[in-house]
Amino acid sequence: MSSRTARSRRTLRGRGLSGPLLRVGMALLLCVGALGGPDTLRAQDADTLAQEEQMYRVETTGGEALIGTIVSETDKEVVLDTRRVGTVTLQRTEIERIDSLDPARFRDGEYWFRNPQSTRYFFAPNALGIPKGEGYYQNTWILLNNVNYGVSDHFSIGGGTIPIFLFGANAIPLWVLPKVSVSAPRSNLHLAGGAVLGGVLGEVSEGVGLLYGSATIGNRNQNVTLGLGYGYVDGDVAGTPAVNLSGMLRVGPTVYLITENYIVPAGETGTVVSAGVRWAPRNFAVDFALARPVGEESGDLIGIPWLGVTIPFGR
Repeated sequence: MSSRTARSRRTLRGRGLSGPLLRVGMALLLCVGALGGPDTLRAQDADTLAQEEQMYRVETTGGEALIGTIVSETDKEVVLDTRRVGTVTLQRTEIERIDSLDPARFRDGEYWFRNPQSTRYFFAPNALGIPKGEGYYQNTWILLNNVNYGVSDHFSIGGGTIPIFLFGANAIPLWVLPKVSVSAPRSNLHLAGGAVLGGVLGEVSEGVGLLYGSATIGNRNQNVTLGLGYGYVDGDVAGTPAVNLSGMLRVGPTVYLITENYIVPAGETGTVVSAGVRWAPRNFAVDFALARPVGEESGDLIGIPWLGVTIPFGR
């Protein structure tokens, strides 16, 4: 093995899984595992749902959003009966769009939109596929950039870079992110395989990256994922896999609890655990987390902050 390869694999080493951050992450995974079956959005009483009238979300040109039933409509106006402000009359010229809503997504009087970031945790993907024609742009700490797009419901492609040329560097790191996903019919089991195929533009190199497979149990609002990844540097593939154990739990219309953890056999790399929160309204998502290497060398470090912003497109 070359000295450069050895150096690339040498990071903090962990000897155990401990600390308050890890306990939070593992507790979350237990909750996700327990709730990863039927979608909690459908926990309302079936008779109540059957009696629901068709609800609509009306978005105005001024950026306001109203939810209610349509009392009447003409070519010029729409009369909407809302639950919060009563009956509202809107001119067609004031309306940006009207969307029908699934009554099963109402919970405690609030509408839970479809999870706009259901296929990944902070960085690691799960085994759920990006729907065809949808995608997202992800930026972390301004420098780390990723774009992913669903070519079909079972195949997505993406790429990313760090624009270090802004600091005068000649070489530019680039990577490609292919992923294939399949789901078992009428079950909450999902399988995926993919890769992080990296290289450096402007430098002669055989590349660096990761080949991975993952299994996810759950749905797009709560799930747990186990993944195995084999890293490679200049054609030299690691002999033992890194293990990724991650979970997601939706606790409100726009709030998600997430944990993302990496375990590599002692003597190779070590262990890193993380836990945090995602705030995801309909059109963007903001992630904040703390990540911490586990082991003696981490000392009194509380955690390394992670801050990311994601913008979906194509929906």
